[in-house]
Amino acid sequence: MQRMDNINTPAIADLSPERLLCLDIQMCFALYSASLSMSKIYKPLLAELGLTYPQYLVMLALWAQNEQTVGELGERLFLDSGTLTPLLKRLEKLDYIQRVRSKQDERRVIVTLTERGDALRQQAVQVPVQIAAKTGCTLQELQSLNEQLTRLRSRLIANL
Repeated sequence: MQRMDNINTPAIADLSPERLLCLDIQMCFALYSASLSMSKIYKPLLAELGLTYPQYLVMLALWAQNEQTVGELGERLFLDSGTLTPLLKRLEKLDYIQRVRSKQDERRVIVTLTERGDALRQQAVQVPVQIAAKTGCTLQELQSLNEQLTRLRSRLIANL
């Protein structure tokens, strides 16, 4: 097992087998349970917008950059087309997006916001503010945590 170089943290290899298998020190459990809690906090806020959490992520990606292909959205959101396509169909039924085949390459589907989808952005702007307040963290703490999690995700992806 690889040893950790952080002086303040015991090396993983130095932990007893009992401690290694303790639920409370598992990073995967901390991330999983935090994700569940975060989803519960988001649910009523997004219900007011008529969105599920995955639909909200699609809308965030489109509000940041309109006119993306399904493939680009999938890459950005770490979703495969089998997961993304049903989300997009539901958002299209809600008249938040439209999907159009590219004229240059009919295999590519371009996703754009409708007027209604773009207007939803004004309502959604309060969601991050409310979420931040519910975490009890400072803006600096939230930014640091986000940076750490983004680095962790990149390292994990590099090891897939």
